[in-house]
Amino acid sequence: MFKFRTDVSSKIKETFLTELRKLKALESVKAQRLVVGGPSLTDPIERSKGFELAIMSLHEDLAALERYQGSEEHHWVTTTYLWPYKEDVVRFDFEVAPEDEWMWKF
Repeated sequence: MFKFRTDVSSKIKETFLTELRKLKALESVKAQRLVVGGPSLTDPIERSKGFELAIMSLHEDLAALERYQGSEEHHWVTTTYLWPYKEDVVRFDFEVAPEDEWMWKF
């Protein structure tokens, strides 16, 4: 999840969103399962704690996740549109239990 400084323009945020969506083409993203969204629909909005965008991506295993995060494309997007403008970032990586994989239709 991403929270931007208050002085960041909507143009920067929109471009970041567009560039993040392109990362689904990376081979390390399982079946191009990467979604980006925002703004939060949480009601009341205060529960979103100011986070404006979120990304969820699926990877075959930890090695694929590491390839994704270490890719030139990921590095370019984050160094160009995230780190210079962020107020806060939350990253939460986890493994899906084998009995729950059916929900992702793999």
